[in-house]
Amino acid sequence: MKRNSASADLKVIQLFDAMDKMNDYDEATLLTKNRSIKKQQLSNLKAHLYKLILSSLRLIKQEDNITIQLHEQMDFARILYNKGLYLQSLKVLDKMKEQAKAYQQFTYLQQILFFEKKIEALYITRSMQNRADELTAESENTGERINFINQLSDLSLQLYSWYIKNGVARNEKEANDVKKYFEAHVPPHADHLVGFYEQLYLYQSYCWVAFIRQDYLLFYRYTQKWVDLFEKYEGMLEAETAHYIKGMHNLMGAHFDLQNESKLNEAILQFEKFTQRKVVQQNENYRMLCFVYLYIAKINKHFLEGTFTEGLRLVPHIEEKLDEYELYLDRHRILVFYYKIACLYFGSGNNEKAVEYLNKIIHWKVDLRTDLQCYARLLHLIAHYELGNYDLLEYLIKSVYRFMGKMQNLTAVEEEIFSFLRQSFKLSPDKFKPAFEKLLQRIRKYEGNRFETRAFLYLDIISWLESKIEDVKVQDVIRQKFRNKSLKH
Repeated sequence: MKRNSASADLKVIQLFDAMDKMNDYDEATLLTKNRSIKKQQLSNLKAHLYKLILSSLRLIKQEDNITIQLHEQMDFARILYNKGLYLQSLKVLDKMKEQAKAYQQFTYLQQILFFEKKIEALYITRSMQNRADELTAESENTGERINFINQLSDLSLQLYSWYIKNGVARNEKEANDVKKYFEAHVPPHADHLVGFYEQLYLYQSYCWVAFIRQDYLLFYRYTQKWVDLFEKYEGMLEAETAHYIKGMHNLMGAHFDLQNESKLNEAILQFEKFTQRKVVQQNENYRMLCFVYLYIAKINKHFLEGTFTEGLRLVPHIEEKLDEYELYLDRHRILVFYYKIACLYFGSGNNEKAVEYLNKIIHWKVDLRTDLQCYARLLHLIAHYELGNYDLLEYLIKSVYRFMGKMQNLTAVEEEIFSFLRQSFKLSPDKFKPAFEKLLQRIRKYEGNRFETRAFLYLDIISWLESKIEDVKVQDVIRQKFRNKSLKH
């Protein structure tokens, strides 16, 4: 900014320096310590400062971003055009066109073509021979590509929005509704479309449908296709880094859902290596996303291996990062972390700390992930049962049952759990173990039912019951299962 100013003591710079020294913004203190800034000027000065900061960041960061580069080139083309230098403007547009095609930036390509047609239509540039036909054909092709990309990105967004609000399908009707919605909105011959964005949004749409319908094998196949696209199209990893990060998150999630521990380890190592790349380290947003997805995957790894106590070592670092990124993280991701941390404590036998984290979810009034809200309440209920807080249980059972019923979120497994907890008040200590064994037999019947899988993914209820029967911690049961599985392989 000083380059564009004759004076180094401009009020805007004074305002920047004053705000930069503050940990928390305090307007009264700022005005008291900076007498040259008047209260009535402050609003305009802040708006001007904001604009100058963005302009400075644009100059500093322009080489990292293809869209910023294209935008700058378009500005140069317009400046040349306004000076009457039409041929020079067309040369800039021609270079832009190659760059836009290389990175599949079709919205910019459309702007370039509009501008080219404007110049050709208004001025004699001596390039009209066959030019009209070429520009018309390019415009039609670009319009078609943009139309397909729009349709597929809309479909992907709508399906993802359904999942964020509702979680996975709870019954055959919801699963069929999602499938019908997909089939009604996917463009004809979508599977034969070429191009990075068309395939990206198509694979994303397939992913959300498969995940909502709890078809985890299909979910894995399409997440792998999603990630593989970035190897197929050179340069797109830098152009669409956030989509790659999300794809890797879903791939790691798919390995967890399929209980494929070796593949999960491979994906974690691949992703951890990627997080050290320049494209991530120089971008605050990408660093934040990588932190979220890497640590969710690491917690999932501890769930699979039954190493819950070991997993608790991650919690201080996660808490530190959640505080650091508090302004930027959406509520959904914070809720997921709280639930997973609560599960770590529950599995390691520390029910008091599990309740503490579950309370953060239950008392956070937010209309997101009703499935997560429901399972937080169910785990909260079981943790109080483990703690022997029987005076609370009767109220909690009614409250949780009512909440899940209102959300239409009760599965057969959950009905069995509630039924058992109600009856357990009347049981004498010597009757508990046989009662747990009967409940386990009843619940095992639902293991193959895909609409009951969330009961086993969100809360490993079978391992919990086995831990009660064997009188050990939940993590001990899961760790033994993991060892047995490893020996077989």
